[in-house]
Amino acid sequence: MRRFMIPALVGLLVSSLIPATAAASGGGEAPGGPGVRPSWLPANKTGFGTARDRASNVWFTLQGGQLSEVYYPDLSTPSVRALNLVVSDGRSFASVDSAARAQQVRRTSDDGLTYEQTITDDQHRWKLRKTYVTDPARSTVLIDVDFTSLTGRPYRLYAVADPDLTNDGSDDTAAANGATLLSHDAKTAAALTAQPAFEHASVGYAGVSDGLTQLTKTFGLKDYASAAKGNVLLTGQTTADGVRSRHVTLALGMGAKDSDALGNAKASQRQGFRDTARAYDAGWRGYLRTVSRVPSSVKTKNERDLYQASVLMLAASEDKTHPGAFVASPSMPWRFGNNDPAYSPSGTYHLVWPRDLYQIATGLLAAGDRGAANRSLDYMFGTQQLPDGHLPQNTNVDGKPYWPSVQLDETAFPIVLAQQLGRTDAKTWQGVRKAAEFLLSYKGENGLASPYTQQERWEEQDGYSPSTIASVIAGLVCAADLAKHNGAAADAQRYLAAADKFKADLTKQTVTTNGPLSKDPYFVRLTKDGNANAGTKYNLGNSSLTKDQREVTDAGFLDLVRLGVYAADDPVIRNSIKVTDAQIGFTTPKGQFWHRYTLDGYGEQPDGSPWDYTFPAESRATYGRLWPLLAGERGEYDLANGDHSSAARRLRDLGRVSSSGDTMPEQVWDENAPSSQTGFPPGTPTASATPLAWTHAQYVRLAWNVQRGAVTEQPAVVRCHFLGC
Repeated sequence: MRRFMIPALVGLLVSSLIPATAAASGGGEAPGGPGVRPSWLPANKTGFGTARDRASNVWFTLQGGQLSEVYYPDLSTPSVRALNLVVSDGRSFASVDSAARAQQVRRTSDDGLTYEQTITDDQHRWKLRKTYVTDPARSTVLIDVDFTSLTGRPYRLYAVADPDLTNDGSDDTAAANGATLLSHDAKTAAALTAQPAFEHASVGYAGVSDGLTQLTKTFGLKDYASAAKGNVLLTGQTTADGVRSRHVTLALGMGAKDSDALGNAKASQRQGFRDTARAYDAGWRGYLRTVSRVPSSVKTKNERDLYQASVLMLAASEDKTHPGAFVASPSMPWRFGNNDPAYSPSGTYHLVWPRDLYQIATGLLAAGDRGAANRSLDYMFGTQQLPDGHLPQNTNVDGKPYWPSVQLDETAFPIVLAQQLGRTDAKTWQGVRKAAEFLLSYKGENGLASPYTQQERWEEQDGYSPSTIASVIAGLVCAADLAKHNGAAADAQRYLAAADKFKADLTKQTVTTNGPLSKDPYFVRLTKDGNANAGTKYNLGNSSLTKDQREVTDAGFLDLVRLGVYAADDPVIRNSIKVTDAQIGFTTPKGQFWHRYTLDGYGEQPDGSPWDYTFPAESRATYGRLWPLLAGERGEYDLANGDHSSAARRLRDLGRVSSSGDTMPEQVWDENAPSSQTGFPPGTPTASATPLAWTHAQYVRLAWNVQRGAVTEQPAVVRCHFLGC
């Protein structure tokens, strides 16, 4: 697990009453600019929230007992790194709340995204309860703080916020103006206020003169009035002492400039936390009334709570300025969060992947939110699609491409979604036709033609991938259906002919009959050359090994069944399941889960340290762990195979991997838990991207598929074409 020094450069600090001289005001410019290099917090978020209302363009996350990244003015732009609560007696200790071992987080109700964190000091000197909402009417995060001294002694409580405005914490300016703390860069501003008002306010440079550094070193705070361009922090001393005064409300207002941010913070404080929270909760309760009720396939209260949380988090993942732009995760895992030159400003995972968006859209469609699915499709064809017809690997919420690789499934899935939604209108057909033509005409830089793809769904290899080809075949059949509705019979014939040829070629390209993993034919992860019986070798990436392509398996072939291209009882499908179970499956106390593919390296190091892309090939320095969403895919196969009880069990297992705040991870610990360390039980979340919208979408979709006893997102036109109606 990623290790960070206790001075997280943010925090609420609680210190005991000390002589007035210890907190004497210095004023003037803070020394030590520009401060240490900024970086983001770990990706294992335990909370994620925003108001349902589009007037509030701010989202918050929680991690490790603290408020972590705040996004503003859109979901591709983190603008605050963190804000916390700590304790000092003014003489002998100072403890940051996020460093306390006793941390609890929960949603305060099953039908909302209000979060509560409870933190108890390791030495049992103080206790904090923090409740988080955003103001539905404006861009403010409100934090209601209840602070209790457990010793009967009065302490001082400080708030320390770390603005990293506009996805860049190196160029911010800060000022303390009376009881108000402000920070801005060229595009964005943040204001931190308290009710009752701060008694002292100070700004400083991270790691040098900021309030957290001062307090943890000297247990006192020197007031600085300004800090010019750099990595700056804001610190305010509250009136709460944990004995006579226990309560304070903090407002983190955001805006385009100082006056806007401060105006939002003050307006939210005037309205008060109780009324703001009531309106915040009402917005999400109102949304839940517009979708389907919880299906009976989720049995227990915990499962029902997680189902509703999943629907809410999927809805919250949509940007409010760009309808239909749902991000993959409000997080930056491992090396992606370091803000080194290769990944600054931060991109992953707060981007829109067309593949993830398809998964999110079909999940919300299953839950009864047809409007969200239609907005997603409009966004993919209206904002993301490029002039040549393909959709980029991922984009910012405004549609600007971030990573440029071509992944054919990301061009095919929007077509499948369009057909599933019955979008036969002329405008949608234009987007579908451009996408279908790209699927037919694509050639890689090496001259290999579609269904060869520059990257498959795990974004690490080029070649012929069963999962990619499944989506291409399904996309072309769906395009043919939409072509017929738009009077384009010739196009329909071409698309069906291409789909039939791609299926006919699939066995040679992706099924080996002489591989070492089984005496019977099985699907490989991919081939580099379109010949699954050739012993072509390639390096798997992520510090992993170089292997014969016949030695590498994954479960992506299940999409051939899910999308209606192959029957569930096909002998090659069944044998491939045996191979993947033996090679990449692992049963944890939470249930059976799978690695992405053989010898996957995308995950933490053996000791739990973060994944990094800089390790040399063949070093096996990092290990990809288990992906819970793959249990959902297997559950959909079970339904297609008529095994309802196994599908229900997969649903149960998938529901066991969430955090106490109902966030679902990308990965969980496996048989390679960090060596010689406790606290990493198999089946529990790693520090991977959390919440991962794809995992939540898979849970919601599987719940409805189990309820209905069928794979509801399977295109009937594809099934009828290949398997009969």
